[in-house]
Amino acid sequence: MPLLRRTQAAVVSVAAVATVLVSTDPAFAVPMEPGVVTCGDHQLDVRFVVLYEPWTSAEDATAETASKCGSTVAYYPQIGVGVVTSSDRRFPGLMGRDRVFSAQNAVGRSKQAEVTRTAYEVPKADRTAEQWDMAMIGADRAREINPGSSEVVVGVLDSGVDSTHPDLAPAVDTDRSAGCLGGKADPAPAAWQPTESPHGTHVAGIIAAADDGSGITGVAPGVRLASVKVVDDAGFVLPEAVVCGLMWAAAQGMAVANNSYFVDPWLQTCDREGERVVSEAVRRAVDYVTRRGVLVVAAASNENIDLARPHGQTVDAKGERRTLDDSCKVLPAGLRGVVAVSAVGPSELKAGYSAYGLGVVDVTAPGGDQGSDSCVLSTVPGGYAKSCGTSMATPHVSGVAALLASTHRQATPQALSRLLTGQARAVPCPADYDLDGAGGQDAYCSGYAPYNSFHGHGMVDALAAVNG
Repeated sequence: MPLLRRTQAAVVSVAAVATVLVSTDPAFAVPMEPGVVTCGDHQLDVRFVVLYEPWTSAEDATAETASKCGSTVAYYPQIGVGVVTSSDRRFPGLMGRDRVFSAQNAVGRSKQAEVTRTAYEVPKADRTAEQWDMAMIGADRAREINPGSSEVVVGVLDSGVDSTHPDLAPAVDTDRSAGCLGGKADPAPAAWQPTESPHGTHVAGIIAAADDGSGITGVAPGVRLASVKVVDDAGFVLPEAVVCGLMWAAAQGMAVANNSYFVDPWLQTCDREGERVVSEAVRRAVDYVTRRGVLVVAAASNENIDLARPHGQTVDAKGERRTLDDSCKVLPAGLRGVVAVSAVGPSELKAGYSAYGLGVVDVTAPGGDQGSDSCVLSTVPGGYAKSCGTSMATPHVSGVAALLASTHRQATPQALSRLLTGQARAVPCPADYDLDGAGGQDAYCSGYAPYNSFHGHGMVDALAAVNG
């Protein structure tokens, strides 16, 4: 696997550093000359996200990183975020712990599998009658008016999209696709195709599966898709992959970026040492791509928690308990400028798993009810399958946003967001939210019909999007 090699020790000159930081661990004590750091080979390469001042030049960032025993993998000067590897345990201290974080250390080494392609034949039966979700948002009628423009590209930031699936092959733009698992965009097909997870292919089908009389049909079958792989085969979404994916979306001129995940290693990232680096890096990327014309749409998550009141305790990727406070946010859904999406089932009642929150959730969409046959049908490698989650609700919103971008070609992300929320159909708070029949409320909805914590501004409306 990449990034697991050991590197030879190196002596690097530090011309611009007034004070040299040296480990206090006697095992790593080395004779020091003034202005020189001797880099040690203490462990396998570890990957870090590093913050710099925005618009720090690549040359300056690379030089500083090298002087602190790191090697630059990728650097994004527009936002001052770098992806760095180092085999020296002192690197975070040398660089400054308020600037450096390794999600690899937090979640363990994530898996990056080889791509294996096997021939398969997808069943040709028309299954659009099973797509209750498309009827709920008017997508079945909207596509007869306007299926979306092929000039609009939606980035599927996920586990990879199967571009050989007959429902997706016409839509996937292979030239705009890339893998970002290591923090640097790799446009080679092997880097962005799915390996073990069908998740990204399922999401892609909801957005733009072909209207060809077989299989399923997406919300906006006329738009294009780009596979941007940010979810590894262990299911982790590391911050360096997210930053890379968002920056790639902006560089490729995508109109919408779909994010059906939360950024690891925490469900909610807080304003604390280490966590602050992750939050700042992702925030900078979201702000930048929004300025560059990309609407970011993200899942609210699946833990039935009130995102507006993140109190109590939760468990991190290593199973350790963490106390939440008002600074904690699901990334990227909790960031300013991001369209956050909750999920409902066929009855338009908030799905039991869906997170919610007044002032956090912007709109809702079909995600299905777990434990029933009402999950959302979509494409997977080799055929079709049903799945439930805010991961499924989010691409419905991205599809409607793509229809809006098709009919309002000059609209900014802010304008598209206003259209999404302004055209949404109000879904009021339920009078009773006792899902298990035990006599208690399984969550509390606050707000009023046009805007509440369960549904935000309401259900997205594909038909309104194409009717202007």
